[in-house]
Amino acid sequence: MKYYLQLPLISMLIYCCACSNTQSKTDSLEKKIDSLQSRLAHMYIPGVGEFMSSIQIHHEKLWFAGVHQNWKLADFELHELGEAFEGVRTFGDDTLILQILPMVDTLLAGIKSSVAAQDGDEFRRQYELLTNGCNNCHRATKHEFNTIVTPATPPFTDQVFEPSSP
Repeated sequence: MKYYLQLPLISMLIYCCACSNTQSKTDSLEKKIDSLQSRLAHMYIPGVGEFMSSIQIHHEKLWFAGVHQNWKLADFELHELGEAFEGVRTFGDDTLILQILPMVDTLLAGIKSSVAAQDGDEFRRQYELLTNGCNNCHRATKHEFNTIVTPATPPFTDQVFEPSSP
């Protein structure tokens, strides 16, 4: 008979501990959620302009890498351009820009093919198509005042664009 009385008490004790532990975990998770929400609310999210500035730099560096037939650097700059455009896709809020972006993928693929083939003439042709694509996008999104051209001087004087010797 003693055991029958102890069994409900033990069960109740286990239940109370479990509930207490669950409440403690719930409180802890709620605090973490609140903290993360607060951090998200104050997190820096780059605008399309920041991505476009990055794209402009990589666009210029791509030109000088291709003109100097530094195909490894050109391939690297293409990758960087792709990442920057992916940022626009992820954080962009302009529906028209997001609708136009698939065109950019096609243009980048054309340059990528010329870089892979190490074909300087085709590179120049594809680069011109990309530059025209940028300007067409700017016109379509009412940013026609932002005209892109083939660069005349390197964007950075502290970078070598010629391929390094092995």
